[in-house]
This record gives sequence, structure tokens and C-alpha cells, in this order.
Amino acid sequence: MSRRLGRIWIALGVGYAFLYIPIALLVVLSFNDSRLVTIWTGFSFRWYVALWRNDALVNAAVLSIRIAAVAATGATVLGMAAGFALARFGAFRGRGLFGAMVAAPLVMPEVITGLSLLLLFVALAESVGWPGERGLTTVTIAHTTFATAYVAVVVQSRLSDFDRSLEEAALDLGARPWQVFALITLPLIAPALAAGWLLAFTLSLDDLVIASFTSGPGASTLPMVVFSALKLGLTPELFALATVIIVVVSAGLLLALRLGRVASARAGG
Repeated sequence: MSRRLGRIWIALGVGYAFLYIPIALLVVLSFNDSRLVTIWTGFSFRWYVALWRNDALVNAAVLSIRIAAVAATGATVLGMAAGFALARFGAFRGRGLFGAMVAAPLVMPEVITGLSLLLLFVALAESVGWPGERGLTTVTIAHTTFATAYVAVVVQSRLSDFDRSLEEAALDLGARPWQVFALITLPLIAPALAAGWLLAFTLSLDDLVIASFTSGPGASTLPMVVFSALKLGLTPELFALATVIIVVVSAGLLLALRLGRVASARAGG
């Protein structure tokens, strides 16, 4: 038994080392004074200063955050509606087709999704004159479209094991359906909505393929700029950018964990 546990711990250690040692090396090399990533010449913050002065990377990061925030919000609203319909409306006419259309972006290759959206925007521009050019708006619409599916799955799974006794009690006491939804259902599924929003935000911020198809001149997202920079070789400046993202994400996770523990303690008290 102890030998088996030892093997499990070794396997876990190897797996985590495979995942996190490259990330740790990336963070360490971001403080390397040398431009060559293979030679350590001393500790320095020069690449963080260079990153701050790199307008292309900073502007791309701001643009990506704006797109991700708007797309995640839109996807949360649409995904909540879709998940609610699939979980609550039973076997309505066209349910199978609707469910398949909602789930399609989950299994569809991003190349196909990006190409189809590009063709859609081109056809709209030729027929109705909108969009005049591809850019922030088209990328936001594209990211909202494919992120909606992920939010819908999260919301549907939450509603599938939802205890409806509170809703039924409120209806029996004279509450209107919209009041039940706003005051009871929505607060209870809020964690699922928050998880769906964060998932959609992350997917939008990380997307490269769909954004490459639907963006235009002057609307390059951060993954597109980083991918273009990699063609010229790795630089510590990109390592500094990755380290900043790691720190921000880690701080967000620690904050979420802390808030979750505080909420659990209050509920237990």
C-alpha cells in the first residue's frame, strides 16, 4: 500500500514539475539582464521598464482586456438565457436543434469558426454596408459568439440540480415570475454566472485564431502581437509580459479563494 502511494506521489510530482518548472524558468528569465535568454548575466528590471515603454504591447493588452470584458458580459447574458431555456423549458419544438447550435462552438475547430465569421462579416459589408471595416467590434462579436456556448453549459449544469422549492414557495406566496427570477433564482446561480464570465473572459483574452480572422488593421489583440513577435525570436520582454499576467492571475485566484473561505465561514456561523 505504501509503495503504491509512493508511486502516486512520484507521478504527481513529475506531472506538476512538467507543468510548473517551465513557468518558473520563464519568471526567472524575465529578470535576466541579458537579451539572450540562454545566458544569465545578472538580476535586472530592465525588461519590465522596456515592456512599459513598448506601446505596441501595452495597446494590444488594453485592447484585449476591453474586448474580453465586453465579450464576457455579452456571453454571460446570452449564455444565461440559453442555459435557462435548455434546463427549464422542457422538450419544446426545436430543442434538439437549439441545443446542437448552442453546443457547436464547443466542438467546432476554431479555424472553421473564424472562417465562417469572416465570411459572414464580408457578406454583411457587401449587402448592408456594415461593418465598414473589421476591428474591435467584429472581434468582440466573434468572441461573444463562441464564448456563449461555454457560459450556457455552466448555467445549464447549475440549473439541472437546482432546488426549485424556494421558487415554488415564492410563487405560492404571490410573487410574480420576474420577481422570483430576480430575487431568488439569479442570486442562487450567481456563482455559476461569475464562473461563466471568468471563463469567457479568459477564452477571449487567450484567443488567437478567431481574432486573426475577424480583426483588421489597427485592431491586433495581445495574442496576435505576441505571436508576431515570436517570429523574430524569444526576448526577455515577452517573458516580463508573461510574468505580469501570471502575477495578476495568481492574485485573482488568491482573492477568489479568500472570498470563498470568508463566505463559507459566514454561512457556517
